[in-house]
Parts: sequence; structure tokens; C-alpha cells
Amino acid sequence: MCLAIPVQVKEVLPDNMAKVTLDGVSKVISTALVDDVKPGDYLVLHVGYALAKIDPEEAERTLELLRQAALGDAA
Repeated sequence: MCLAIPVQVKEVLPDNMAKVTLDGVSKVISTALVDDVKPGDYLVLHVGYALAKIDPEEAERTLELLRQAALGDAA
């Protein structure tokens, strides 16, 4: 099973790269598969590659579902 997660772009870097964050964790990823990436955009990330842009509301809903799933029975 594969999992792609929403991340927010903090900085666009040269050579189709960007710095993104997820819950305070930063990572440099490839944006070669997505056009016109800007700071503030949300991207769907899979193994270091952005696959597509996603709207902020959908990104937040998805991240909330992931947080709830991580809590499991503790919720």
C-alpha cells in the first residue's frame, strides 16, 4: 500500500525543488511533476515527489483524518 500526504510549500528552490513542512517537520522535495508551485501551496507528496496541487481545505481535512487515525483508540 502506498500513502501520499499533503504538505505545504514554504520555499521554492532552484532545479524544481521546494522546501515543504508537515507538522513542523521540513523536507526538501522534487516538484518536477507539478507546474507553477508557489509558497503557501499544498502538494500531495509521495516518496519525495510532489504529485499534484491540492486545495487548502482538502489538505486540512486529509491531515485531520491522518491525525485521528494516528490516535487510534486513544481518541
